[in-house]
Amino acid sequence: MKYFCLLVVTVMFTLTARAETSSTIVVVSDYLFNGVSQTDERPALQVSLDWAGEDGIYAGLWGSNVKFGEGTNLEADGYLGYSTTFTNTINIDIGVAQYSYHGERFSSDYNYAETWLKVNYGHCAVNFWYAWDYFGTGAGHVIAMVTYTLPISDSFSVLASTDISTSLDEQLWSWESNDKDYIHWRVGGQYQFKGLDFSLGIEGTDLDTYGDTTLLLTVSRTFNF
Repeated sequence: MKYFCLLVVTVMFTLTARAETSSTIVVVSDYLFNGVSQTDERPALQVSLDWAGEDGIYAGLWGSNVKFGEGTNLEADGYLGYSTTFTNTINIDIGVAQYSYHGERFSSDYNYAETWLKVNYGHCAVNFWYAWDYFGTGAGHVIAMVTYTLPISDSFSVLASTDISTSLDEQLWSWESNDKDYIHWRVGGQYQFKGLDFSLGIEGTDLDTYGDTTLLLTVSRTFNF
């Protein structure tokens, strides 16, 4: 993780002279990762630091409190990507992220890397993520998502999405007994007011033991430097 973060920071400082720099602070009623709570259904404070270059390269660092119930209490991630627009309606984004966990000596055992491909066409997006050592289990893992965003006004839009998370080696990792995948869905609205971004939505999964249907509230503010 430290070498990946060093790479991210190097890219950030290299691009600073011709890049947009920003930081986003988020308060969320529950940190949901593909519909599964990472904070034992409790609120989270999340902070990111982002660099976006004129040539499409971007990099960032992101952190959040977590609560796994065994002492792990912090997630700190780094990411590096490239985004380009082909037409007025088609955009492609590729990148890699490194997830890291802290709080106990064994928390780093969960660390893993993930790549992504995102294709946006108008208001619709199709996204894919692939991890070859998901959550430190050694299992390959794929997430495929489809989203649709409908702008209602300059400040308000509605969003609907569904995704499926699949373990490529259920002997190493499965979500539930004899269940290598699950579906996650979300419907919500996004509203901007005086520099604040508000999001309110309902999301859930088809898992039996966790991933209950949840009402999620998010408030965020982005600061540009």
